[in-house]
Amino acid sequence: MQQVRVGRAWSIWMGLGTLACLGYPLLASAGAKAVLSCLIGLASVLVMVVGVRRNRLADPRPWYVFVASQVLTVLGDVTYVIQGRILGEHPFPAWSDAFYLAGFPFLIAALYALARGRRRRELSGLVDTAIIAAGLGLVYWIFVIGPILGDPATPLLTRLATVGYPTASVLLIAVVARLVTRSGRPTPSDWLLIAGSVLTLAANVINTLLPDVRVVAGDYVYTGFLFAYVFWAGAALHPSVRVERREPGTERFGRVRLAVLTCSTLVVPAMLFLQGTRPGRPVSWLAIGIGAVVLFVLVLVRMDGFVSQVQAQAGRLEILAMHDELTGLANRRRFEQRVREALETGSPQVAMLDLTGFKAVNDRYGHTVGDRLLSAVAARLSAGLRQGDLAARMGGDEFAILVPDATQAEGDAMVARICAALGVPFQAGGHELLVGASVGVAGADGTRDAVELLRRADVAMYAAKAGGDSRRRYAPELDDEAGEAARLGAAMRIALDTGQFRLVYQPIVSLPDGRRVSVEALIRWEHPERGFVSPADFIPVAEQNGLIVELGAWVLRTACAQAVVWRATLGDRAPERMGVNVSARQLAEPGFPELVAAVLARTGLEPQRLTLEITETAVFGGGRAVQAVKDLRELGVRIALDDFGTGHSSLGLLQTVPVDVLKVDKSFVDDITLAGREAVIATALIQVSHGLGLTAVAEGVETAEQATELHRLGYRLAQGYHFGRPVAEPDFLASPTTVAV
Repeated sequence: MQQVRVGRAWSIWMGLGTLACLGYPLLASAGAKAVLSCLIGLASVLVMVVGVRRNRLADPRPWYVFVASQVLTVLGDVTYVIQGRILGEHPFPAWSDAFYLAGFPFLIAALYALARGRRRRELSGLVDTAIIAAGLGLVYWIFVIGPILGDPATPLLTRLATVGYPTASVLLIAVVARLVTRSGRPTPSDWLLIAGSVLTLAANVINTLLPDVRVVAGDYVYTGFLFAYVFWAGAALHPSVRVERREPGTERFGRVRLAVLTCSTLVVPAMLFLQGTRPGRPVSWLAIGIGAVVLFVLVLVRMDGFVSQVQAQAGRLEILAMHDELTGLANRRRFEQRVREALETGSPQVAMLDLTGFKAVNDRYGHTVGDRLLSAVAARLSAGLRQGDLAARMGGDEFAILVPDATQAEGDAMVARICAALGVPFQAGGHELLVGASVGVAGADGTRDAVELLRRADVAMYAAKAGGDSRRRYAPELDDEAGEAARLGAAMRIALDTGQFRLVYQPIVSLPDGRRVSVEALIRWEHPERGFVSPADFIPVAEQNGLIVELGAWVLRTACAQAVVWRATLGDRAPERMGVNVSARQLAEPGFPELVAAVLARTGLEPQRLTLEITETAVFGGGRAVQAVKDLRELGVRIALDDFGTGHSSLGLLQTVPVDVLKVDKSFVDDITLAGREAVIATALIQVSHGLGLTAVAEGVETAEQATELHRLGYRLAQGYHFGRPVAEPDFLASPTTVAV
């Protein structure tokens, strides 16, 4: 309610203040103008104080400095009226000039503090302001200040008062430029602050440099000062003055700021050019020389700060790119890099371990406790490392240890320490938890290939898991003894590293016209020896060993990039949306929404053009998975429930999980043309979709009869072999497959 009252008061103030300013030059009486200008000034001071107090600012000090500047300026107005209108005197300098000039330092300090916001160590902003002031100061010195100070016929006090106004203009321009170019989206209060500053600056420059204009249109020039009163008071009164700009942790060096600083640094050669081309006029060598040195030093300081900032950002990005967000350990990428480095200098030992019992902890206690358990495991692994060893989280509940330049005995001793450390119960989320691990260890005998060394450790780990052992060392015979899942998992690692995977795309069409409105990205694997490997075979293995997280990230990046290419080359004929499947393990992975946001930003795909397809089982347990879905929806990404109707509690999920699309499972479409249970369920599902405002997509449409019946039931989107098989390059320009109605 108070915010509504403040908003109404702001509207009244801006309306009345604007009318008063517009009426000022229309008044015939000089006395009436004087009274009106003083009233506007006094009212603005009162409104500014009221605005600061009513909005309860977190840091009101800059605004009170602003109030002080306004009080001095209003005193200058009152003194000017008394001297000119009552006493009939117009001396220069006068007491009014003393008040005006005294008010400028307070005004500049307040504006700079407001431009700085809550930053307390903003060297870059201060240096930017100094660069702008130095460039403008050189111009003013050469053409205005220098000639005035160098005129011996004018009294010293008059000269000092005269140069005070252009000096104030230089500083005011620099601060206003800083205010305009600072980071963050300006609020209405910011715009009012900027508008008032620009008007004051313009009026001051005209009064200083264009006396002829002041004589002809003095009332209109002075109106600029009055509008500044109104705008500044309105900035303090507007509710948005409470909003702090969301600025990045480090200063952003945008194009506008770069342009302003570039122009400022070009002042020195510009002055040389202007003065050098005027015959018979001396060049101000001393002023230009001093200006050049000052600007050089300031730019040097600024570049030093900029380089330091870039280096700091690069360091932070490297840490983020090479470390696991949840545990703080190295990630797979960093681990593989260190393994390659270790192979170049020695003979390392590598251990891969997969936690046993972790899924039961997640299912029983939830993902929050599971995450804390992973962090506890990471801490215990790190505590048992020697100097130079490296622990990494490879994804999910899979970890790895690297012991550079170690013997087989040292590798076995390291594995023994790991197993002993994991044998002690963990405290996580108020629970005492006991988990084990299947550990595989491998040495670099006979190979200098990092991928091969990791494959050997993987095979040994799967062998330990399959045999119920806590640890196994790799031996060549394990390649023959290892189960199919172990061999497939190791082969998948190589396939991902060597680019054996590819994507195909199946169209989703509108009924009845058959127009291709979107596509679903599907992964395919062509193994150089095995040939085609079905997703039904390798996806479950990837889910089990955690590789699905990295594989899914690759699919997401590739699909989004392809969608952007189609939009650029095909225009309106390109599919409107790209559908990407997301596994349960991906959805539960910490930072998955952030990964999606990063991929969208990197590829340039609009969030609303991405549909993430999740299964009902992925979100059935709630917890992190449901929160991830909510976070993705906030990004603007569409969510589809895949294979809808076959899960645990399909209708119940619609009450807790925010979704946009229901993909009706193929099992309900196969017999849609028959008067059976499937047809009844398909009818009920389309009614549920319509009732909840969701989009329904019928999957697995293989015949024209099925498509016709689905359209009759109310389905307007369909997918299946009848409309197109998954291919790497769909023909979006081909004639659509229409449906008989």
